Amino acid sequence: MSRSSRRQSAPPLPAHPRRTRTLSRLTGVALLATALVGGSGVAAVAAPAAARGGAVPAAAAPPRTTPGPCAYTETPDEPAARPVPLPPDPRRTPGHGTVRVTLRTNQGPIGLTLDREQAPCTVQSFLHLVRHRFYDRTPCHRLTAYPTLSVLQCGDPSGTGSGGPGYRYADELPTDLPPAPTDPTGVRKVYARGVLAMANAGPDTNGSQFFLVYANSALRPNYTIFGEVDAAGLATLDRIAAGGIAPTAEDPAPVDGAPALPVEIRRAARGR
Repeated sequence: MSRSSRRQSAPPLPAHPRRTRTLSRLTGVALLATALVGGSGVAAVAAPAAARGGAVPAAAAPPRTTPGPCAYTETPDEPAARPVPLPPDPRRTPGHGTVRVTLRTNQGPIGLTLDREQAPCTVQSFLHLVRHRFYDRTPCHRLTAYPTLSVLQCGDPSGTGSGGPGYRYADELPTDLPPAPTDPTGVRKVYARGVLAMANAGPDTNGSQFFLVYANSALRPNYTIFGEVDAAGLATLDRIAAGGIAPTAEDPAPVDGAPALPVEIRRAARGR
Protein backbone atom coordinates (compact mmCIF):
# COMPACT_ATOMS: atom_id res chain seq x y z
CA MET A 1 0.00 0.00 0.00
CA SER A 2 1.54 3.28 -1.02
CA ARG A 3 2.28 6.04 1.46
CA SER A 4 0.15 8.37 -0.64
CA SER A 5 -2.90 6.19 -0.05
CA ARG A 6 -2.42 5.24 3.58
CA ARG A 7 -2.48 7.77 6.34
CA GLN A 8 -0.59 6.62 9.39
CA SER A 9 -3.06 8.53 11.42
CA ALA A 10 -4.78 6.30 13.93
CA PRO A 11 -6.14 6.69 16.63
CA PRO A 12 -9.48 6.25 14.86
CA LEU A 13 -12.37 8.56 15.40
CA PRO A 14 -15.19 7.82 17.85
CA ALA A 15 -18.77 7.46 16.66
CA HIS A 16 -19.42 10.83 15.06
CA PRO A 17 -20.68 12.07 11.67
CA ARG A 18 -17.11 12.90 10.61
CA ARG A 19 -16.14 9.28 11.00
CA THR A 20 -17.58 8.54 7.57
CA ARG A 21 -14.70 10.49 6.02
CA THR A 22 -12.17 8.23 7.74
CA LEU A 23 -14.10 5.11 6.77
CA SER A 24 -14.30 6.23 3.17
CA ARG A 25 -10.55 6.83 3.17
CA LEU A 26 -9.94 3.32 4.46
CA THR A 27 -12.36 1.95 1.91
CA GLY A 28 -10.38 3.68 -0.79
CA VAL A 29 -7.24 1.99 0.49
CA ALA A 30 -8.95 -1.40 0.31
CA LEU A 31 -10.08 -0.71 -3.26
CA LEU A 32 -6.54 0.23 -4.21
CA ALA A 33 -5.22 -2.99 -2.71
CA THR A 34 -7.81 -4.94 -4.69
CA ALA A 35 -6.81 -3.16 -7.87
CA LEU A 36 -3.17 -4.07 -7.33
CA VAL A 37 -4.08 -7.72 -6.75
CA GLY A 38 -6.17 -7.67 -9.88
CA GLY A 39 -3.29 -6.17 -11.81
CA SER A 40 -1.02 -8.93 -10.58
CA GLY A 41 -3.55 -11.50 -11.69
CA VAL A 42 -3.61 -10.08 -15.20
CA ALA A 43 0.18 -10.04 -15.36
CA ALA A 44 0.33 -13.67 -14.24
CA VAL A 45 -1.60 -14.90 -17.26
CA ALA A 46 0.14 -12.64 -19.80
CA ALA A 47 2.88 -14.06 -22.03
CA PRO A 48 6.36 -13.90 -20.42
CA ALA A 49 8.45 -10.95 -21.56
CA ALA A 50 11.12 -13.25 -23.00
CA ALA A 51 8.53 -14.92 -25.28
CA ARG A 52 7.65 -11.49 -26.62
CA GLY A 53 11.27 -10.70 -27.30
CA GLY A 54 11.73 -8.49 -24.26
CA ALA A 55 13.94 -8.78 -21.18
CA VAL A 56 12.57 -10.46 -18.08
CA PRO A 57 12.83 -7.95 -15.18
CA ALA A 58 14.84 -9.04 -12.18
CA ALA A 59 12.89 -9.81 -9.02
CA ALA A 60 12.88 -6.99 -6.52
CA ALA A 61 15.08 -7.54 -3.50
CA PRO A 62 13.13 -8.19 -0.30
CA PRO A 63 12.99 -5.32 2.23
CA ARG A 64 15.87 -5.24 4.67
CA THR A 65 15.11 -6.20 8.26
CA THR A 66 17.43 -5.64 11.20
CA PRO A 67 18.63 -8.90 12.80
CA GLY A 68 17.82 -8.05 16.43
CA PRO A 69 14.64 -8.62 18.46
CA CYS A 70 12.97 -5.42 17.22
CA ALA A 71 13.16 -6.44 13.53
CA TYR A 72 12.86 -2.94 12.07
CA THR A 73 11.81 -3.53 8.46
CA GLU A 74 12.20 -1.27 5.44
CA THR A 75 9.04 -0.14 3.66
CA PRO A 76 10.16 0.45 0.05
CA ASP A 77 6.61 1.22 -1.07
CA GLU A 78 6.42 3.87 1.67
CA PRO A 79 9.71 5.75 1.44
CA ALA A 80 10.96 7.96 4.23
CA ALA A 81 9.56 11.48 4.39
CA ARG A 82 13.07 12.50 5.46
CA PRO A 83 16.17 10.30 4.94
CA VAL A 84 17.09 8.23 7.97
CA PRO A 85 18.81 4.83 8.34
CA LEU A 86 17.29 1.83 10.05
CA PRO A 87 17.67 2.00 13.84
CA PRO A 88 20.29 -0.03 15.68
CA ASP A 89 18.85 -3.33 16.86
CA PRO A 90 21.14 -4.92 19.46
CA ARG A 91 20.44 -8.45 20.61
CA ARG A 92 19.97 -7.12 24.14
CA THR A 93 17.65 -4.20 23.60
CA PRO A 94 17.76 -1.81 26.59
CA GLY A 95 14.65 -2.63 28.58
CA HIS A 96 15.04 -0.77 31.86
CA GLY A 97 14.99 2.83 32.96
CA THR A 98 13.62 6.05 31.54
CA VAL A 99 14.95 8.67 29.13
CA ARG A 100 14.05 12.34 28.93
CA VAL A 101 13.33 14.02 25.60
CA THR A 102 12.18 17.60 25.13
CA LEU A 103 10.20 18.77 22.13
CA ARG A 104 10.92 22.46 21.76
CA THR A 105 7.94 23.82 19.88
CA ASN A 106 6.89 27.29 18.79
CA GLN A 107 4.03 27.02 21.31
CA GLY A 108 6.23 26.04 24.26
CA PRO A 109 8.24 23.06 25.52
CA ILE A 110 6.79 19.55 25.70
CA GLY A 111 8.85 17.37 28.01
CA LEU A 112 8.61 13.61 27.57
CA THR A 113 9.71 10.74 29.77
CA LEU A 114 10.23 7.60 27.69
CA ASP A 115 9.82 4.24 29.44
CA ARG A 116 12.15 1.54 28.10
CA GLU A 117 10.51 -1.22 30.14
CA GLN A 118 7.07 -0.44 28.76
CA ALA A 119 8.13 -0.40 25.09
CA PRO A 120 11.86 -1.02 24.51
CA CYS A 121 11.77 -1.21 20.69
CA THR A 122 9.61 1.90 20.43
CA VAL A 123 11.85 3.92 22.72
CA GLN A 124 14.92 2.74 20.82
CA SER A 125 13.37 3.84 17.51
CA PHE A 126 12.18 7.19 18.87
CA LEU A 127 15.62 8.02 20.27
CA HIS A 128 17.18 7.02 16.95
CA LEU A 129 14.90 9.47 15.12
CA VAL A 130 15.68 12.20 17.67
CA ARG A 131 19.41 11.58 17.26
CA HIS A 132 19.12 11.92 13.47
CA ARG A 133 17.03 15.10 13.88
CA PHE A 134 14.12 13.52 12.04
CA TYR A 135 11.61 15.47 14.12
CA ASP A 136 13.32 18.86 13.87
CA ARG A 137 11.32 21.51 11.99
CA THR A 138 8.27 19.27 11.62
CA PRO A 139 4.60 20.17 12.21
CA CYS A 140 2.09 18.56 14.52
CA HIS A 141 -0.53 18.10 11.85
CA ARG A 142 -3.59 16.87 13.74
CA LEU A 143 -5.59 17.98 16.76
CA THR A 144 -8.78 16.25 17.91
CA ALA A 145 -11.39 17.55 20.31
CA TYR A 146 -13.98 14.78 20.57
CA PRO A 147 -15.43 14.03 24.01
CA THR A 148 -13.71 10.63 23.82
CA LEU A 149 -10.61 11.50 21.78
CA SER A 150 -8.40 14.45 22.73
CA VAL A 151 -4.94 14.21 21.20
CA LEU A 152 -2.27 16.16 19.35
CA GLN A 153 -0.56 14.10 16.65
CA CYS A 154 2.97 14.76 15.40
CA GLY A 155 5.93 13.02 13.78
CA ASP A 156 5.33 13.37 10.02
CA PRO A 157 7.84 15.72 8.33
CA SER A 158 5.50 16.02 5.34
CA GLY A 159 2.67 17.33 7.52
CA THR A 160 0.16 15.24 5.57
CA GLY A 161 -0.43 12.41 8.03
CA SER A 162 1.02 9.95 5.50
CA GLY A 163 4.76 10.40 6.06
CA GLY A 164 7.07 8.17 8.05
CA PRO A 165 10.69 7.03 8.46
CA GLY A 166 10.77 4.40 5.71
CA TYR A 167 10.56 1.49 8.12
CA ARG A 168 8.05 -0.21 10.39
CA TYR A 169 8.13 -2.37 13.49
CA ALA A 170 5.86 -4.41 15.72
CA ASP A 171 3.44 -3.20 18.37
CA GLU A 172 4.24 -3.30 22.09
CA LEU A 173 0.69 -2.97 23.31
CA PRO A 174 -0.50 -2.12 26.82
CA THR A 175 -2.30 -4.87 28.73
CA ASP A 176 -3.33 -3.15 31.97
CA LEU A 177 -5.38 -0.12 30.93
CA PRO A 178 -8.68 0.49 32.75
CA PRO A 179 -11.92 0.17 30.77
CA ALA A 180 -13.35 3.39 29.41
CA PRO A 181 -16.49 4.34 31.37
CA THR A 182 -18.06 5.65 28.16
CA ASP A 183 -17.92 2.20 26.53
CA PRO A 184 -20.31 -0.33 28.11
CA THR A 185 -18.77 -3.15 26.05
CA GLY A 186 -15.43 -2.74 27.82
CA VAL A 187 -13.57 -2.92 24.52
CA ARG A 188 -12.20 0.59 24.68
CA LYS A 189 -9.70 1.52 27.34
CA VAL A 190 -8.63 4.77 28.94
CA TYR A 191 -5.60 6.42 27.39
CA ALA A 192 -5.13 8.90 30.21
CA ARG A 193 -4.19 12.56 30.05
CA GLY A 194 -0.42 12.77 29.66
CA VAL A 195 0.02 9.51 27.74
CA LEU A 196 2.54 9.40 24.89
CA ALA A 197 1.69 6.73 22.31
CA MET A 198 2.45 5.66 18.75
CA ALA A 199 0.04 6.31 15.90
CA ASN A 200 -0.25 3.57 13.30
CA ALA A 201 -2.09 2.44 10.18
CA GLY A 202 -2.94 -1.04 11.45
CA PRO A 203 -1.23 -3.83 13.40
CA ASP A 204 2.58 -3.68 13.48
CA THR A 205 2.91 -0.54 11.33
CA ASN A 206 4.64 1.74 13.83
CA GLY A 207 6.95 4.31 12.27
CA SER A 208 7.57 7.88 13.37
CA GLN A 209 4.12 9.36 14.09
CA PHE A 210 3.00 9.66 17.70
CA PHE A 211 0.23 11.30 19.68
CA LEU A 212 0.04 13.20 22.96
CA VAL A 213 -3.13 12.82 25.03
CA TYR A 214 -4.29 16.07 26.65
CA ALA A 215 -7.57 14.70 28.10
CA ASN A 216 -8.63 11.17 28.96
CA SER A 217 -9.54 9.35 25.75
CA ALA A 218 -11.37 6.09 25.00
CA LEU A 219 -9.53 3.88 22.51
CA ARG A 220 -9.12 0.25 21.66
CA PRO A 221 -5.77 -0.81 23.17
CA ASN A 222 -4.15 -0.95 19.73
CA TYR A 223 -1.59 1.82 20.27
CA THR A 224 1.80 1.37 21.89
CA ILE A 225 2.27 3.55 24.97
CA PHE A 226 5.93 4.42 25.46
CA GLY A 227 6.03 7.35 27.86
CA GLU A 228 4.33 10.35 29.37
CA VAL A 229 4.19 14.13 29.06
CA ASP A 230 5.44 16.31 31.92
CA ALA A 231 3.53 19.14 33.61
CA ALA A 232 5.07 21.88 31.45
CA GLY A 233 4.25 19.86 28.35
CA LEU A 234 0.64 19.44 29.43
CA ALA A 235 0.40 23.21 29.89
CA THR A 236 1.64 23.61 26.31
CA LEU A 237 -0.87 21.02 25.07
CA ASP A 238 -3.70 22.76 26.92
CA ARG A 239 -2.76 26.06 25.26
CA ILE A 240 -2.76 24.41 21.83
CA ALA A 241 -6.09 22.67 22.50
CA ALA A 242 -7.67 25.91 23.73
CA GLY A 243 -6.78 27.48 20.38
CA GLY A 244 -9.08 25.00 18.68
CA ILE A 245 -8.97 23.40 15.25
CA ALA A 246 -8.60 25.37 12.04
CA PRO A 247 -11.96 25.68 10.25
CA THR A 248 -12.35 24.79 6.60
CA ALA A 249 -14.93 25.66 3.96
CA GLU A 250 -16.36 22.15 4.30
CA ASP A 251 -16.38 22.22 8.09
CA PRO A 252 -16.54 25.63 9.79
CA ALA A 253 -16.56 24.07 13.29
CA PRO A 254 -14.30 21.02 13.11
CA VAL A 255 -13.38 18.69 15.94
CA ASP A 256 -10.57 16.99 14.02
CA GLY A 257 -7.98 18.65 11.82
CA ALA A 258 -5.02 20.97 11.80
CA PRO A 259 -4.50 23.01 15.00
CA ALA A 260 -5.68 26.61 14.67
CA LEU A 261 -2.46 27.56 16.45
CA PRO A 262 0.15 26.05 14.10
CA VAL A 263 2.50 23.76 16.01
CA GLU A 264 6.07 23.14 14.87
CA ILE A 265 8.64 20.99 16.64
CA ARG A 266 11.67 23.21 16.19
CA ARG A 267 14.01 20.77 17.89
CA ALA A 268 13.66 17.41 19.58
CA ALA A 269 16.53 16.80 21.99
CA ARG A 270 17.44 14.17 24.49
CA GLY A 271 17.52 15.46 28.05
CA ARG A 272 15.86 18.52 29.51
